[in-house]
Amino acid sequence: MTNATPVQQGTPAAAGPVVWLGIIASTCLLLFLAQKILWLVVPFLLALILYYVLQPALQALIYRGLRRETAAGAVTLAFVSFSILFGMTLLPWLASHLADGQTTALRYLQGGLQLLDHALRALEAHWSTLARAHLADTVAAQLEAMTGHLADHLQALAIGLMTWLPSFLLVPFLAYFFLRDGRRFKHFLGRAVPNAFFEKTLYLLHEVDRTARAYFQGLLKLTVLDTVTLAFGLWLLGLPAPLALGLICAVLAWVPYVGSVLGGLLVVLVAATDFPGSPHVAYSAIVLFMLVRLLDDFVYMPLTVGKSLELHPLVTVLMIFVGGAVAGIPGLMLVLPVLGVVMVIGETLGAVLTDPRLLARQRHARALRRAWASRDL
Repeated sequence: MTNATPVQQGTPAAAGPVVWLGIIASTCLLLFLAQKILWLVVPFLLALILYYVLQPALQALIYRGLRRETAAGAVTLAFVSFSILFGMTLLPWLASHLADGQTTALRYLQGGLQLLDHALRALEAHWSTLARAHLADTVAAQLEAMTGHLADHLQALAIGLMTWLPSFLLVPFLAYFFLRDGRRFKHFLGRAVPNAFFEKTLYLLHEVDRTARAYFQGLLKLTVLDTVTLAFGLWLLGLPAPLALGLICAVLAWVPYVGSVLGGLLVVLVAATDFPGSPHVAYSAIVLFMLVRLLDDFVYMPLTVGKSLELHPLVTVLMIFVGGAVAGIPGLMLVLPVLGVVMVIGETLGAVLTDPRLLARQRHARALRRAWASRDL
C-alpha cells in the first residue's frame, strides 16, 4: 500500500484562466468606477506616490526614536513647508507667464503650423501628384478653420484646471494619514480574516504594498531618467529651458502613448517657433524624441517599472488598450498600477481557494468552534 504524496508547501500554483478572467474583469470594473470619481482618484494616487517618496524619511525618524505619529507629522510638515516656499518663489514667474499664456500658446501653435506648411510644400516639390492635389493649401485651410476657436478651448481648459485645484489640497492630507495609520490599517484587515488564512493574508498585504511601492518608485525613477536624457539632448540642440521641457515631457509620458505624443508635439512646437528659419532644429528634436522613446521602451522601462509588475508584454499592451477603451485617458494612466494590485490579490485568492490544506484547516477550525460553543448545552 503506497502513501499519497503530500502537497508541497511554499510553491504556489500558477493562476489559471478563470483567475485571470476575474483579474481582467475586476480591473475593468475598477477603471470604470474610477472614471466616475476621478476628482478623488487622482489626489489619492498622488498621495500614494507622496507616501512612498516620504516613507524613507519617516523610517529614518522612527529609527532615531520618534513615535510614528510624531515622525509622520514632522515629515508631512516639512514637505508642506517646502511646497509653500517653492510656490511663493515660483508665483511671480507664473503670474508673468500666465498673463500672456494664451498669446504664447497661439504663437507656438503658429510656429508649428509654419513648420508643417514648409514640410508639405517640400513634399509637393518632390511629388507632382501632391502638388496637383494642392495638399499644402488644403491642409492649411483646414487647420486655420480648426484654430479659429482655439482661444475658447484654451479658456475652457484653464477654467477646468482651476476647478481641480481644491482637490489637490487633499494630497498632503491623505499622505499624512497613510504615513501615520498605514500599519494600523493592515492590522485591522488582518484581524478580519479567519485564522486559517492569516499567513496568506499577511503575504497578500505584503505583496500589494510591495507591488504598489515598486511601481510608483519605478515610475519616479523612470521620470528622472527621461528628464535628464531629454534635457541633455534639448540643451545640445540649443532649445530654451531644456530641463523644464524635459520634465514636462517625462510627466506627460505617464499616460501611455497619448502622453508621449503630446510631449513630442510640445518639443516640436517650441523648436519650430524659436528657430523659424532653421527647420532642421525641429526635425532634430523629432529624432531626439524618437531615440528617447526607444531608450524608454527597451532600456529604462525594463529597468524601472517593468521589474515591478512582472507582466507579460502582450498582456501589458492589451490592457493599456482595454483601459483606454473603458475609461479614456484616466484608464490609460491607471490601468497598469490597478492591474498590478488586482493581479496580486487575484492570484493570492486563487491560491487560497484552491489550497486543500488551507480549506481543511478552516473546516476543522469551524468544527472546533461549534464543539466549544455547544459543549455545555
